[in-house]
Amino acid sequence: MASRGHTTGGGRIAVYDPSLSSDFAANLWKTCPLQEYLHDPSIGVLLDEQWVSYDDTATTGDYVTTQAATGTAAISSAAPGVLELDSNSTTATQGVQVQRAKSCFLPAANKHIWAEWKFKIVDTYDKAEIFVGLSEIDTTIIGTSANSSANHIGWQCVTDDGVLLFTSEKATAGTTSACATIAEATYIKLGFYVNGVTSIQQYVNGVATGTAHATANIPIVAVYPSFVCQSGATNDPIMHLMGYRIFQLR
Repeated sequence: MASRGHTTGGGRIAVYDPSLSSDFAANLWKTCPLQEYLHDPSIGVLLDEQWVSYDDTATTGDYVTTQAATGTAAISSAAPGVLELDSNSTTATQGVQVQRAKSCFLPAANKHIWAEWKFKIVDTYDKAEIFVGLSEIDTTIIGTSANSSANHIGWQCVTDDGVLLFTSEKATAGTTSACATIAEATYIKLGFYVNGVTSIQQYVNGVATGTAHATANIPIVAVYPSFVCQSGATNDPIMHLMGYRIFQLR
């Protein structure tokens, strides 16, 4: 069986090459029934976004791009499989937000969710207001340097210092926990596992991190892949968002 069409030095097809293995975190995804899903897609819903295109056309697009005065979202021309969210501003709270408004996930008992993203910030990481994760439909997830989404699970930085917090909120009842401090132009991998409506475990660069968030802070309404890159003033940060994956049991 050929693997990704990769040939060895002798011209033979390699069955497995570790250099081509998945970048998704094994510790997070080892409990996800992806192989079962391949045989029976009815067991769950898989969103595997690899950014081979980006469509935010009002009538046909899967995504909605919202500007806070300015900002753009476009497929990168410098690296394959990357979406660039450019705040295009040096004014605090100005920038761009993207939501995949046609991909709904809904936490519920026994309907576990696995999700993972990878991104970096350039120019500069400590002058950016950020959100990455799932949120209810909200055109201003980050408003006046604060998260205004009443229902969400994800990571935010609204303090213009590069310090990410893991946050989840159910009907405005929210909590945050420590995550990591990002570095300039350096990718960070962030994931979570939602155990029905019991708990949410965060993963940072493939490692389970911190105390799980509890039932009181797990949204039980529709949430959607959501991303924000806004300026914290002085610089005009750009988010480079690699392909991401979300799976939920039906």
